[in-house]
Amino acid sequence: MSAGGWQGTGALLRLALRRDRVRLPVWVSVFVLLVASSASATVKVYPDVASRIAAATSINSTPALVALYGRIYDPRALGAVSMIKMVAFGAALLAVLTANMVVRHTRTAEESGYLELLGATVVGRRAALASALILSGAVSLTIGVLSGVSLFAAGLPVAGSFAFGLSWAGTGAAFAAVAAVTAQLSRAARTATALATGTLGLAYVLRAFGDTGGPGLAWLSWLSPVGWGQQVRAYAGDRWWVLLLPAAFAVVVGGLAFWLADRRDMGAGLLADRPGPQQASPRLASPLALTVRLQRGVTAGWLVAFALLGVVMGNIAANVGSFLDSPAAKEFIQLLGGQRGLTDAFIATELSIMSIVCSVYGIQVVLRARAEETGGRADAILATGTPRLRWYGGHLAVAVAGMVLLTTVGGLTGGAAHAASTGRSGDVWRVLGAALCYLPASLVMVAVAAVLVGWLPRWAGSLSWAALVAVLMLGQVGALLKLPTLALDLSPFSHVPRLPGASLQLTPLLWLAAVVVVGFAAGLAGMRRRDIS
Repeated sequence: MSAGGWQGTGALLRLALRRDRVRLPVWVSVFVLLVASSASATVKVYPDVASRIAAATSINSTPALVALYGRIYDPRALGAVSMIKMVAFGAALLAVLTANMVVRHTRTAEESGYLELLGATVVGRRAALASALILSGAVSLTIGVLSGVSLFAAGLPVAGSFAFGLSWAGTGAAFAAVAAVTAQLSRAARTATALATGTLGLAYVLRAFGDTGGPGLAWLSWLSPVGWGQQVRAYAGDRWWVLLLPAAFAVVVGGLAFWLADRRDMGAGLLADRPGPQQASPRLASPLALTVRLQRGVTAGWLVAFALLGVVMGNIAANVGSFLDSPAAKEFIQLLGGQRGLTDAFIATELSIMSIVCSVYGIQVVLRARAEETGGRADAILATGTPRLRWYGGHLAVAVAGMVLLTTVGGLTGGAAHAASTGRSGDVWRVLGAALCYLPASLVMVAVAAVLVGWLPRWAGSLSWAALVAVLMLGQVGALLKLPTLALDLSPFSHVPRLPGASLQLTPLLWLAAVVVVGFAAGLAGMRRRDIS
């Protein structure tokens, strides 16, 4: 590999496009459809200026909502009110996509060894990083432009629509550059991804403090790439010059990544590895214990996130009636879930979203087994005489236990926050019980991943995430788009009683549990029959 060269950048870019020929169109379509469906569904919720002003006033006066979604800068603008949930939250999701894309085509490729093989050809040292940044930037820009087109098609102003889309693109490009730096710091792809997403979390928190801390802390939002996207103020002035900030940030931080890449060896990271003990603890004497050890840091981070998510949900639930007082808005929320009042409907909807997020954790744990397999680390365990069913079963057990823990923490903190607002202690157990009812549906998605790892390991990652995205789209916009019942029933979450508010029905939960058991059994059978690759 020629030092400092850019040779082969185009070839590696074509290779990356070839490798991602399925996932990239899927993810682009998901983001564009999410924006389009959200716009078309919520435009009818606020039919006049009075309803927009009432909603914007209530949202801006609720600190929990402002911290989660941001501030509405023009209460009269339809786009500013209807797209408030998508501005910061959607940009953060795009940042996660671009960061993972950069790590995948740099550090993961290096860790697996195939980048070193390519380096034996006429490929410069900087080619892999350059191709990854070009690809992530192109994907961000494509999603931003197509999102703007879809918003304009939904009836929103053209200038604000493209300002919104480009604000997303700027955030995605900025965190692609951040991931390029973290990929140089650590020799492990998981650590590089964790550092990038941790930086994203810090940026989101800075933006939240800046939006809720009053004039004295407003400057914090300007320290965050997520905050820059909000300060574009799409549909509320369209401040195009703010887009120069993420562009400049991406150029400077991307340049830093190239500078760091020139100063490390292939396969190494700039952060020194911490040596472990010479002898393993007796607690690591089983595959299950090893899996728990590998997942403890990730699980701890997820626990903190679910605790915060529960607190935010519980606080918002007490005020939801104040900013959803139009008949159209009430019909909108009740359509998404719940039968006994607006507050219970809101909690049911948020618990449904929380359960889908919980599925992300479980799928990650199951796919970690596939990563251990392709990385060659599973061979060392299976060579000791450990049955592969015991090894793979350990990953499934950790996924289930972790999801139970996350759901319990999210339900308890959400219920406690809601009970603190209402003064009714019984609300703690109502919300917790409702959260646990969604657990079987979450586990169905993990069972799908377990089956794919067992029988179609090569496609397990792409198909697992594609299935989750399809379920997410069905749950969030399926009813609003009036899809056939048969299509809606494909989502396991559609069979969960919309608690709290609805009556508890055990039959669908038992059927979902049976599907989980069958899925896990099928995944174990597939792992037992196939070769370890």
